[in-house]
Amino acid sequence: MLHKSTPWLLAASLALSAASPLAVQAKPFRWTRAVDLSSWDVHAQNVGVNNALHSAIYDTLVEYNSKTFKPEPSLATEWKQVSPTQLRLTLRQGVKFSDGSLLTADDVRFSLERAKAKSSNYAVYTLGIDRVEKVSPTVIDIFSNLPNPVLVNQLTELRILSKAWAEKNNSVEPKDIRNKDETYAHRHALGTGPFQLKEWTPDQRVVLEPNPHWWGQGKFGGNVNQIVYTPIKSDATRMAALLSGEVDFVLDPSLQDLARVRQTAQLKVLEGPENRTLFLGMDQFRDELPGSSVKGQNPLKDVRVRKALYQAIDIASIQRVVQRGLAQPAGALVAPQVNGWTRKADTRWPYDVKAAQQLLTEAGYPQGFEVDFACSAGRYINDEQLCQAITAQWARVGVKARLRSLPFSTYFPMIQRNEASIYLLGWGVPTFDAFYSLQSLVRSPGAGGDGNFNLGRFSSPQQDALVERIRKETDLVTRNGLIEKALLQDHELISHIPLYHQIIPWALRQNVDVPHRADNRIDWRALRVN
Repeated sequence: MLHKSTPWLLAASLALSAASPLAVQAKPFRWTRAVDLSSWDVHAQNVGVNNALHSAIYDTLVEYNSKTFKPEPSLATEWKQVSPTQLRLTLRQGVKFSDGSLLTADDVRFSLERAKAKSSNYAVYTLGIDRVEKVSPTVIDIFSNLPNPVLVNQLTELRILSKAWAEKNNSVEPKDIRNKDETYAHRHALGTGPFQLKEWTPDQRVVLEPNPHWWGQGKFGGNVNQIVYTPIKSDATRMAALLSGEVDFVLDPSLQDLARVRQTAQLKVLEGPENRTLFLGMDQFRDELPGSSVKGQNPLKDVRVRKALYQAIDIASIQRVVQRGLAQPAGALVAPQVNGWTRKADTRWPYDVKAAQQLLTEAGYPQGFEVDFACSAGRYINDEQLCQAITAQWARVGVKARLRSLPFSTYFPMIQRNEASIYLLGWGVPTFDAFYSLQSLVRSPGAGGDGNFNLGRFSSPQQDALVERIRKETDLVTRNGLIEKALLQDHELISHIPLYHQIIPWALRQNVDVPHRADNRIDWRALRVN
């Protein structure tokens, strides 16, 4: 099976090298992580695995600088705030898709409107966009219904595809990731980025080749002309592939093997904090939880129960044993790199078994209860071990969590269908602004991205009103004060149970040169294999 052994990777690259004189100069890059992407449709499912690979093929109007994380030109060479609700962007001239067709303002307008579609999972990035108008073949205006201080940051996640290609291939509407219906754009791709899709065999491998028409050729320092991605679920097999030289890079190395990697001369470890927070979501919508021992009511609707579950978690032990120090205990749903974070808001409720037991007794569950607990398998570092540890800790206060771990491809559609009572989720913040998290996670589910990942369907009119004020506020000091207030209120209401801000190690060969990024993505433009 491919997950157990990957010697074909070397054979494939050797065959490539022998194919032609040009290929002798090739710098293939072979890498792995535990899970495969779920779709090539750039508006189907907003998860980090997809976004990381999409960025190799599809450009955005604006991209983050890998060192400063400030927005810099990509398909747009410049932008100007004409008025508080009008952003004008000048498009780069002469840009071509990988099939040789020219990028136009019509493609940009189409892509931004497509991201707003009902089946799109990217409406959170189109917040406030009322309409997109073509001023000329190389200029567009984005009109907002309200001033939006983070619109430029949102554009870093809205990837541009060909209008003509989508129309020709019946992919005008994005794939709905919640069902099994497929569009052409689900398995195929056409972008203006540095690479093009050569092959995708789900859960086995992805092969990318250079886009011969890429506008950025020679501008960013990259030299890779083939990418082979192999998802390998097993930690041991993934690390063995790196140690044997079959792969060059492991994005999610097993923590117990990092010391060995550091001691191997041909290998190295890059690490740093990620803008991602791991937390537990809880179903606060249903009147009765499926499969629970509690009948006729939902214990998770009671804030005392949610607080008991929170205080029964020994996060210090999880940080030390499960995550081997590579975690920062969290009291808020946003990490320190995110605008609006404050240390005051990031304070946890203390670990206290007696207090948790007392809260459960006050809520009417002195003996605890049984509840469903869903966990991803291989999406986050040691996620299964994390959920196992939490399950054991809850058992001490009488809460019997029936743990079920699912692979990425089935886990996310399942929780997005609201089929879990308690679930694990890791939330990165591509806009580097806390409003993104508050809108998606805390605000009541609604239109335009509101509550799009509020999968427990928590609802607080007080919080909704505060998030709406943040959305409209343009004064930075006032706005950040409102964000802190919302985070502090969330601390009391416990819409979710924050666990920790993730620290990400990368394991790679010494000859690979790539900047470590807080969004846990490879900068395909600058990637070098020496």
